Amino acid sequence: MRHGSYLDPPNRFEKTHSVPDFTDLEWDTEYLRDFHNRKIEYIADDSKSIVSENNSPDIRFRYSVNPYRGCIHACAYCYARPSHEFLGYNAGLDFETKIVVKERAPKLFRDWLARDAWEPELIVFSGVTDCYQPAERKYQLTRGCLEVALEARQPVGIITKNALVLRDLDLLTQMSAYDTVGVSISITTLDESLARTMEPRTSTPQARLRAIRELTSAGVRTRVMVAPIIPGLNDSEIPAILAAAAAAGAESASYTLLRLPLNVLPIFSEWLERTQPLKKDRVESRIRSTRDGQLSDAKFGRRMRGAGEIAEQIEQMFRVFAKKHGLDQKHAPLATSHFTRPIAASGQLRLF
Repeated sequence: MRHGSYLDPPNRFEKTHSVPDFTDLEWDTEYLRDFHNRKIEYIADDSKSIVSENNSPDIRFRYSVNPYRGCIHACAYCYARPSHEFLGYNAGLDFETKIVVKERAPKLFRDWLARDAWEPELIVFSGVTDCYQPAERKYQLTRGCLEVALEARQPVGIITKNALVLRDLDLLTQMSAYDTVGVSISITTLDESLARTMEPRTSTPQARLRAIRELTSAGVRTRVMVAPIIPGLNDSEIPAILAAAAAAGAESASYTLLRLPLNVLPIFSEWLERTQPLKKDRVESRIRSTRDGQLSDAKFGRRMRGAGEIAEQIEQMFRVFAKKHGLDQKHAPLATSHFTRPIAASGQLRLF
């Protein structure tokens, strides 16, 4: 099994951390193979709520739904990896092999929308881990939540890099009739070899372009996200990605610069050294040039875009080619006027 990380970095909330000693195990190839090729575990989560509220000033949505914690996609650069540490796991191999499943997600989502206090506004799937990661094939929690959203005419934004989103085209088409859904497809590279290394268990770039094509053909609002842009690695692909996305029918485009918060930094650095040894120095140098000499910058307003000459060049190139391909369009917010408060999962009817 391919992994994005081969590390078990220490959990920042734990006081102790064990480090495996392979000195006496060099002969045990079976053990070493299994150690570095972890099987995926699904762990039930009995959360009492499913909608998270965001107050970050540089994120454009307030509410999000994440049916899964951890992500099988195993992207080496994933900014969400440190979120797994809140569960007592690590941001490396645990994040991509210990998948926490919120099995009650559709019920909890229904109950959230049924509250008298809920005033309809956009809810994004997913703000953290991918709602269409391979676990969704088995558990269908995202589909269950979308069925609730369709019933309630609740506006939903979807962010994914998995063509599995097409499985739910029947629901998305119906939601589009009320202008209550938009889908953002993330494409980081058109190089399938790089994609398989950097994003081991995602859909191929061509599959994602096919998803854009089929979604737009069905009338679903669809945009492309070039995220993340990694200076010195995939920034040169911006023109080609935007051209391919426009040809597939995407309506607009956005991007973010690579973020390396907390333990994402050593994980990405190990991946870079292991898979891109000839580019490592150049990539790290260019990242530093966008982060005031550091490899990471968590400041709001700068963490998504960076600063400095190279960051400005990336932004300018993106804007030029987005405009060239008609992907610089601004669209009206999704509709909230059709919202109908659903019946709670308990079946309790409303008095008024």
